[in-house]
Amino acid sequence: MSQTHPGQQRTVIENAAIATVDAQDTEYASGHVVIAGNRLESVGDGPAPAGLDGVVRRIDATGHLVTPGLVNSHHHFYQWITRGQAQNSILFDWLTALYPTWARIDAGLVHAAAQGSAAALLKSGCSTAMDHHYVFPRGGGDLLGAEIEALAELGMRFTATRGSMDLGEKDGGLPPDDAVETTDDILAATESAIERHHDASFDSMLRIAVAPCSPFSVTTRLLTESAELARAKGVRLHTHGSETAEEEAFCKERFGMGPTDYFESTGWLGEDVWMAHCVHMNDSDIDKFASTGTGVAHCPSSNARLAAGIARVPDMLAAGVPVGLGVDGTASNESGELGTELRNATLINRLHGRPDALTVRQALRLGTMGGARVLGREAEIGSLEPGKLADLALWKLDGVLHSSIPDPVAALVLGALPPLTLLLVNGRPVVENGNLTTVDESRIAQACANAARELASRG
Repeated sequence: MSQTHPGQQRTVIENAAIATVDAQDTEYASGHVVIAGNRLESVGDGPAPAGLDGVVRRIDATGHLVTPGLVNSHHHFYQWITRGQAQNSILFDWLTALYPTWARIDAGLVHAAAQGSAAALLKSGCSTAMDHHYVFPRGGGDLLGAEIEALAELGMRFTATRGSMDLGEKDGGLPPDDAVETTDDILAATESAIERHHDASFDSMLRIAVAPCSPFSVTTRLLTESAELARAKGVRLHTHGSETAEEEAFCKERFGMGPTDYFESTGWLGEDVWMAHCVHMNDSDIDKFASTGTGVAHCPSSNARLAAGIARVPDMLAAGVPVGLGVDGTASNESGELGTELRNATLINRLHGRPDALTVRQALRLGTMGGARVLGREAEIGSLEPGKLADLALWKLDGVLHSSIPDPVAALVLGALPPLTLLLVNGRPVVENGNLTTVDESRIAQACANAARELASRG
């Protein structure tokens, strides 16, 4: 498969196992990838085509697997500096414990936390990040701008969401009153963020989505008017949905219906919507997601950390629900890695006694094309096909931890997370031999340690 880009600088990768994750799940035992500029030019069996001009780098990838760069479909970057707290709590208790701390963040702390979160993602093979930022303390500065700047410095493709909370404790919500904004301020700030930052182009490194936090932290008016705003501006919609049994009970008590029916009543089902978690979904809920094209960000490690339950991912996939993988915030998934979620998704979804509930190739698809689809970028990223953007990961599988596993996709998904020899984003190396290429990791580590101490001191 090839597509010619004359006059472009080229990178050639040869002798690698390749999992394209295209519609046919095409794989090559020993194949090539040719990158021209920021696009994939050729992907196929055997050596690269002869006579290529402008080759600036040629990689012998013997012993490696090439996959699309992983796509993270749900995260909370700011939580990087509050990891390891409320270690034995369910979601509502965990949130109650941490909300007061999060209400003291500012732009400087968010910049450090975003770089720590993004570094963990990049080093685990993730080329596209999504972040759901919904805490905007008064006087905290431009928090959304801080994380956008942090990701740009690292060279990561980014879907930033302007999240929000307007339902505080005094009005029956879970967040403390000093952690919420007014509905009017939220809508104005969200519209401003879209106009300032959203890039809808094919090559875009930055998109904006609209993301009220959850049914227990936002008003019905905010949900309804956020959906109207997003659709008027042509951007996507994201929120938390059906994460816990407590959330379901909250919705039934407050609205007289479960979360999915409530979202449906506010205009929040559709092909432009994806929701995080979706653990407590009945057959009717899954059918509604499938029939409307509403997507899901599956966060297996976070769901386990907070004892939320096991999402019915195999049933969702069988019904045709779009599903991607997410890390979730690193205060409920301290590793912060997306690569390890491939393994955890595979194993956790088999705990009901179905050994084929999720195969290794389905897990890889969740972490690549699945994520691209829920972010609305399946035409641009998520698979290795000519014409798509050059976001790819090169995994080393010939070391002691993987060399005895003959199936390279099984080695990636079931084995330990392999060493990452190369991660390209938009054709640019952002990880080489396991190390970031754009920002000094030791500087990020020190900045995050300082930020965590500073935030803790504000209590």
